[in-house]
Amino acid sequence: MKTRVIKFLTIAAFALAAFALMNLPGNTTTRVSAKDDDAATVYKTKCAACHSPKAEKAYDPAKPIEEQVDAILKGKKGEKPPYMPGFEAKGITPEQAKALAEYMKSLRTPAS
Repeated sequence: MKTRVIKFLTIAAFALAAFALMNLPGNTTTRVSAKDDDAATVYKTKCAACHSPKAEKAYDPAKPIEEQVDAILKGKKGEKPPYMPGFEAKGITPEQAKALAEYMKSLRTPAS
């Protein structure tokens, strides 16, 4: 009985550690899941760390949406690291990128 408990706890600890490693920031093997379809959720989980919660850092809302979508999908090198990574390879679709760009723009637009 005691051996079974030890085996179970060992397997559970390994599974939790593997899950934690898969979800580290910057892990390029993670894919966008169905819950990430919402632009606000995607922004909070994938973008806010670098761009701030209100999209105040390294973001120009005056740029055309098409240019913003391209930067989201393909990435962009700035003046200095960290550079904007491309999210197309991580599962972001052009439609999601457009929704994300519009959401970011809304964060910077004053409420009427």
